[in-house]
Amino acid sequence: MRFRFVEEHRASFPANRLYDVVGVSAGGLTAFRSRPANRRQRSDLVTLAHIKEQSRLSLGSYGRPRMTEELKQIGLDVGHRRVGRLLRQNGISVVRTRKHKVTTDSNHKFNIAPNLLDRNFTANEPN
Repeated sequence: MRFRFVEEHRASFPANRLYDVVGVSAGGLTAFRSRPANRRQRSDLVTLAHIKEQSRLSLGSYGRPRMTEELKQIGLDVGHRRVGRLLRQNGISVVRTRKHKVTTDSNHKFNIAPNLLDRNFTANEPN
């Protein structure tokens, strides 16, 4: 996490100052850059690819619980917290849609009130 911070802010601040503040060395940063991804990171990438595919297929309607169930049906052994973390870190969110509810019935047999004002809203005198 420290090395990522140094990488992100290296353009804004002098490198030596960042190393001192964060408490890392230049050699440690070089080792961090050349270090291969660990098993969890590789597994997260595979899981994330499946999550993106399932999200696309569901038109963005699957959240953490349903996404976890879909991944388990595919054969991936993942938990809901891991799926939630990957969704959150990658900005994948649920698109909630609501059905349009009609509140006005224009085809009724009730009496229609007459238009007395006829859109004339000017007053001739007060009161």
